[in-house]
Amino acid sequence: MSEQKIALVTGANKGIGYEIAAGLGSLGWRIGVGARDRRRRDSAVEELRAAGTDAFGVPLDVADDASAAAAAELIADRAGGLDVLVNNAAITGGMPQTPATVDPATVRAVVETNVIGVIRVTNAMLPMLRRSASPRIVNMSSSVGSLTLQTTPGIDMGPVPAGYLASKTFLNAVTVQYAKELDGTGILVNCGCPGYTATDLNGFQGVRTPHQGAAIAIRLATLPDDGPSGGFFDDGGTVPW
Repeated sequence: MSEQKIALVTGANKGIGYEIAAGLGSLGWRIGVGARDRRRRDSAVEELRAAGTDAFGVPLDVADDASAAAAAELIADRAGGLDVLVNNAAITGGMPQTPATVDPATVRAVVETNVIGVIRVTNAMLPMLRRSASPRIVNMSSSVGSLTLQTTPGIDMGPVPAGYLASKTFLNAVTVQYAKELDGTGILVNCGCPGYTATDLNGFQGVRTPHQGAAIAIRLATLPDDGPSGGFFDDGGTVPW
């Protein structure tokens, strides 16, 4: 692999994912823009290139095995390897979504993208990550998945969709297990919370910008080799499980 670092960001055609790609690109990295929608993906790549980022499109549906495998082959062919994977793609499943009324099919769809999709893409990329000198995996989670915060008196997490909340708790648990399995390999695996960011995921109701929301992913993607693994972080530090 060349000295230029290579990163894949899923769901990078807009919002936080786009800003993560832009932030890592500004460091001189080559960025794979993972996204399902061809038009939006091509547009994001064009905008990133215009801003000076060495970007290329990666057709990727995280809910499809063949798509993940094809994305890994494309990255190997186009970039020769992979140093950092940012699993950013996610869905909420819509609102309202209370436990007593949610359609099980909605929960299944959310978990398929937010958890199984992360597993699917991570496992497809692991062979390349294992060959990297400083490999990192960043899973974009949310503080709404914190059982500690959810059960602390006086903390109001808002009207969080039940399936989405559970998917982030699930993702946190999976991240810990990856960190344990990959301990000693040099691959650092962590969860990042972007904070309440205004994106189309929440109807642009957040109080942070996508640029601000991307900061934690960029920090975790650029951790030193002695950095943490198996943790959950936001801009303020460690988020409780």
